[in-house]
Amino acid sequence: MELRQLQYALQIAAERNFSRAAEKLHIAQPSLSQQLSKLEKELGVLLFQRNTSSVELTQAGASFVEHAQKIIDSVEQLRREMADISQLQSGRVIIGSMQITGSHLLPHVLPDFRTQYPQIEVVLLEDTSANLEKLTASGQTDLSLLALPLTEPSLTYEPVAEELIDLAVPPNHPLAQRFLGGDHRPVQLSELRDESFIVLKKGQGFRKIVFDVCKEAGFEPKVVFESNNIETIQSLVATGMGVTFVPHYIARARRGEFLPVYLPLAEPIPSRTLVLARRKGRYLSKAAEAFIESFKDTMQHVVSKEQL
Repeated sequence: MELRQLQYALQIAAERNFSRAAEKLHIAQPSLSQQLSKLEKELGVLLFQRNTSSVELTQAGASFVEHAQKIIDSVEQLRREMADISQLQSGRVIIGSMQITGSHLLPHVLPDFRTQYPQIEVVLLEDTSANLEKLTASGQTDLSLLALPLTEPSLTYEPVAEELIDLAVPPNHPLAQRFLGGDHRPVQLSELRDESFIVLKKGQGFRKIVFDVCKEAGFEPKVVFESNNIETIQSLVATGMGVTFVPHYIARARRGEFLPVYLPLAEPIPSRTLVLARRKGRYLSKAAEAFIESFKDTMQHVVSKEQL
């Protein structure tokens, strides 16, 4: 059994299609089929059921893929550890990121990191928080930018920033008019009890934070609309469909044609903790360590600028 055969089987399992798997692996499809048949013959089991429309894992195939992924991951970690020991002046770090949060924070972080470590390649993988937790737990990212709480027990994390949460309301909302009229009192959560809320759909980590904040204030949000995109939600708020909570670093960007009014919330101000998560027991390369430190330093600088 060869290491490349394990990689071939994993790619076929991921794509559920020989043509796409061969394309991703940069080999000819007949060669891929030949290598898989050779592997199955050596093992004495069928790993995949093939038909004209799909490729599906057998029971043996599912077990094989689970163990093969661990082997490939261990080999990759070994390579990285040896590279660190040999003090190579290069590296590679795979970063997972929530799409919208990353779009507002990574433009601050990545340029500084590249300036400090031009020899380190950064590969970015963007997805929902729920999918990112799964990808990180399976070793497909070195680090992932996520927000607490995490649901995947196999992950550990390093806090990198505490982000306040703002309230977004339509420009003609009484709370907006109060604020724009010169009354800058922070909004009490109890004032939102009867409001219509627009929230993220299930699978997005910030959705849980919204519900938790309302629950702590003694009410459940009356949801009138849901979206997968917090930028869409802000635009809908601006048109008068409801109110919502928005992470501060997203609210501060204020881009788009339809803009709500952002208001501060009263003490204790709700917040979320942003973290760089990784799988427990996974070797943390020098490149990953450097990224964590660079991220923390950049966020401290961003916060300091806001306080000026």
